[in-house]
Order: sequence, then structure tokens, then C-alpha cells
Amino acid sequence: MTIVAHDFRDFEHLLRLVAIFVVGFALFIVVRAMLVPDDFGVYGHFRAGALDDNRQRPLAHAGAAACSDCHDDVVNSRAGGGHEKVRCEACHGPLAAHADDPSAQAPELPNPGTVCLKCHLPAMAKPATFPQVDPTEHADNEPCDTCHLPHSPRLEEG
Repeated sequence: MTIVAHDFRDFEHLLRLVAIFVVGFALFIVVRAMLVPDDFGVYGHFRAGALDDNRQRPLAHAGAAACSDCHDDVVNSRAGGGHEKVRCEACHGPLAAHADDPSAQAPELPNPGTVCLKCHLPAMAKPATFPQVDPTEHADNEPCDTCHLPHSPRLEEG
């Protein structure tokens, strides 16, 4: 039985491989330390400074009271209807600029073929009592406003 002596050269490739892994890991740690903000992880998997950043942003939403100041007819038409609790900005987008100066920015006029489906497409998580509509079966892909008024979605008469 012969014992074969191994020369160190036989293991040099393994040392190089280990060195590459060590350098790669060290590089990863350094780059991560440079890219991850100091306040990351203070509130779970979030950056604590994001709260201050959001507070400094200008308000975009006006709130329901701002709309009713000028559009009480629409508010009244929604009373008692299925959309009574849906706020204007859910469909018309943020309206703070419009509330400050109505001539500066008009409210978004939503596409009646898609805006209703944001809430009314069928989904397993919705309560069974919530109206869910498959547009292909319900109205042969006709827009909702063909039969329904958007602010008071009961079926239109006539």
C-alpha cells in the first residue's frame, strides 16, 4: 500500500475559491451597509423616515366635506343609495387642488366601463352581500352607465 503525498498545489484552487467567497461576502456587507438607510427596520420592515417624508408631502385629498360645499345635489342623489358611503375621491381621484381652486383642476371623469369594476369585480374575499358583477355575463360588456347612474346605482327607469 502506497501513501500518496499531496502537494499544496493540489489545494490552491480550493483556497482561491474560499478567497473569492470571502471577498464576495465582504463586498456584499459593505455595499449593503452603504445602501440600506440607518432608520430601516425601526418599525418592522420599514424605514422610519418615510413617515416624516409623507408628512411633508402636500395634501392631495380634500375630503367629503369639501365636495359637498359645491356639489350638494350629487351628495343628495347618493343619499340612501348603494354608493352613499363611497367618497368622491374613490372614483374621481384626489381633489384638494380642485377644492382650493375649481378652475385650476377639473375632477377626473372616470371611465364608466372600468371604474365600477375596481370595486365590483367578483372576488372570493368579498362578502356575499356585496354586489359583484362579471361584465361579460351581466351586460354583454356594455359600460355600467348604460343602465346605472354612477352616483346612485339603482337601475335607471326607462
